[in-house]
Amino acid sequence: MTLHIITNSPAETMALGRRFAAVLTAGDIVLLSGRLGAGKTVFVSGVAEGLGIAERITSPSFVIARIYQDGFLPLVHADVYRLGTLAEFEDLEITDDAVEGVTMIEWGDAVADGVGPDRLTVHIDIEEERRRFAFEPSGSWSSRSLEMLT
Repeated sequence: MTLHIITNSPAETMALGRRFAAVLTAGDIVLLSGRLGAGKTVFVSGVAEGLGIAERITSPSFVIARIYQDGFLPLVHADVYRLGTLAEFEDLEITDDAVEGVTMIEWGDAVADGVGPDRLTVHIDIEEERRRFAFEPSGSWSSRSLEMLT
């Protein structure tokens, strides 16, 4: 079942990310979708804070992936916007780098077929200053509760 949540500011988006961090476990894969400026990196920044990561989160657009190790769980933050094919993504072995942690992939719809069925897709739509989040579980995520996010 898809869960919908609205945030009204970057601060609320960060707070949602911090709450979301509490449901994450090692090996989790989260795909993020939404147009440029939707708040994907802001949401990941909140998740990182919730995981106890002190380092500032920046978009990995040009380096493809950044790994943050100093939290309760390691975080691999990837941006696959610049990749041309699913094979390029698979060659990078991004999900292998986060077996002991969490993988969050911006523009994740492009690589959904390459990450397996156990994933959560988070769609972010912009409505003026508001952000509408849709948390869409797949595989093992379907049996996990996300109600604490509301």
